[in-house]
Amino acid sequence: MNFNLIAKLPHVGTSIFTKMTTLANEEQALNLSQGFPDFETDPKLVQLVSAAMEKGHNQYAPMIGAQSLRETIVNKYKAVYAVDIDPTEELTVTAGGTQAIFTAIATVVSQGDEVIIFEPAYDSYAPTIELFGGKVVPVRLLAPDFQIDWDYVATLINEKTRLVIINNPNNPTGKVLGKEDLNKLGVLLAGTNTLLLSDEVYEHLVFDGVSPQSVLSIPSLRERSFVVASFGKLLHTTGWKIGYCVAPVLLMREFRKIHQFNVFSVNTPMQIAIAEYLRDIVYVESLAGFFAKKRDLLKNGLAPSRFKILPCEGTYFLNLDYSAISQEKEFDFACYLTKHHKIATIPLSAFYKQATDQQVLRVCFAKQDDTLLKAVAILNEI
Repeated sequence: MNFNLIAKLPHVGTSIFTKMTTLANEEQALNLSQGFPDFETDPKLVQLVSAAMEKGHNQYAPMIGAQSLRETIVNKYKAVYAVDIDPTEELTVTAGGTQAIFTAIATVVSQGDEVIIFEPAYDSYAPTIELFGGKVVPVRLLAPDFQIDWDYVATLINEKTRLVIINNPNNPTGKVLGKEDLNKLGVLLAGTNTLLLSDEVYEHLVFDGVSPQSVLSIPSLRERSFVVASFGKLLHTTGWKIGYCVAPVLLMREFRKIHQFNVFSVNTPMQIAIAEYLRDIVYVESLAGFFAKKRDLLKNGLAPSRFKILPCEGTYFLNLDYSAISQEKEFDFACYLTKHHKIATIPLSAFYKQATDQQVLRVCFAKQDDTLLKAVAILNEI
């Protein structure tokens, strides 16, 4: 029986991350494909979670998030961006960054609305837009610089454009949009009814003197923006699935209407523990240096290889151009490396709505130094 079931996402199959991780497991390959750390969470943070449980923080948290965590988040924005956020009216704790993204899109996108995304893009954007009847309008950015032509973007904005989505720093390209880019975007959206969703989950993972950026520091953007962030990237705890969304009061009220019937509230003891752990802003400020060392270990180690290393200003991903090695399509070459060289990567083409093969693979460097050195040894032999 088929129960007359109509697929809401008929073109969506198994994600590339699941495919490559499954293949890596089957081949017992070194897995640099999926974006998760293979090193331990700080034991102090784990102890704080246990302490919160022992103190009785085991029931529902408030729908908008534990007060102590919201206050910690607000203090961070004040310290890093000199921005004031109302912890009660403008901030909601979510079950990870992806749930916040899903909820923001659900809040504002309706049948026939157009949503501009910049590709290569995180793979949840397009299907979520389509799930709510929206039309994806992709702006295709190409290696090696993935530069945005804002004049071209301006030609795409019309009365149907409900939302623009940016990811800054960008996964998978590692590119960071600076103040100049954000100001140009602000000019484009001024006087329109178009809203902005800014995915800032890698905001503190920026290198080479690049400063963290948030659209909250651009007044013309803040008034029309949902800003999404994640503690998974911040604390090396991707499995905890805790993030948050910041938005002006009008947008946040509508966001919460969806959020309360989706997850309602988020893991209580972990919220209490994170609030305590992040009271010292020094930890947040140390992340850039921590990941820069890992990026450089991989980057410098691959200098003798036949791969061309593309620029990486932020995130914990590095992109490798293999055009000097093979002209195979990216997915095929990624499978070849996994099967024959026992190292798993992600084809960059998976981040485009329409296949765009540029002979580029994404690797994750949020790994132990020993893991990265093993990767260097493998890749230098190819």
